[in-house]
Amino acid sequence: MLLAALVWALLVLLYTAKWIVRRDAAVKELSDPIQCCYVGLIGVTTLLIAGGVLPYSRSAAQIMLALGACFTGFFAIWRTGGLWQGGRDPGTTTAVLYLPLGAGSFVTASLLGAMGYVDWGQLAFGAGLFSWLATESVLLHRLLNEQPLPLALRPTLAIQIAPPTVGALAYLNVTSGAPDLLVHAMVGYGLLQALIAIRLFPWVRQQPFAPGYWAYSFGITALATDLLRLIERDDRGAAAYLAPYAFGIANVVIVALVVGTIRLFVQHRLLPVPAAAPPGPAVT
Repeated sequence: MLLAALVWALLVLLYTAKWIVRRDAAVKELSDPIQCCYVGLIGVTTLLIAGGVLPYSRSAAQIMLALGACFTGFFAIWRTGGLWQGGRDPGTTTAVLYLPLGAGSFVTASLLGAMGYVDWGQLAFGAGLFSWLATESVLLHRLLNEQPLPLALRPTLAIQIAPPTVGALAYLNVTSGAPDLLVHAMVGYGLLQALIAIRLFPWVRQQPFAPGYWAYSFGITALATDLLRLIERDDRGAAAYLAPYAFGIANVVIVALVVGTIRLFVQHRLLPVPAAAPPGPAVT
């Protein structure tokens, strides 16, 4: 968590500096129909770090919760308002649409529940649940009826695992007692999405490894955490059977992503810089 907090702080500082030094690039990113959705993760990651801070300082966690929830909520409303105005190219409809509203609401619900604000957390869970279902219907229509996703965007399909699994974690945080049908249904749907992701992986792998492959991390780790949390609630059935396998697979996926990222970084650093072309006559 300390390492994650340091990475989070560094990224927040760099993004703030981007608005100061490269404001044109930041504005362009914010207006991009795909890239803009990742901006919403600033609030989501702030909420996640607040969860890591909570055992050490409730006051600091509350401040981060307020900042993260406000940023997440305002950005999600701003982004959704833009979508409702129409004029969007169907080709830009990808799983990143889940991030501002669906993921933001579910993570907000999780943190509110963890800090004792269960009633507010249940409201946030409702916002995330119905936003997820509405967005998924639009996305599946695009996947079924439009042209295939471009190579660079195919890894984003792994985000499909996240809504049901992150939503299940939020549900567990805003409820108590034995696991019920709804949370089992959400985890089951997450498992189905994970299996579909495995089936699609050879198709996705046509895109060489890139940072976009980190889309696999959020849903896979949330699924493993869901099963462990179900065991904490004395669920000794399917969850207890599946948990060790999901935990092992999640760790393998994260290690593979880390290794792939390091390798990509090294390759990028070692690539020779092309020599400047010698002066000569203009080529028509």
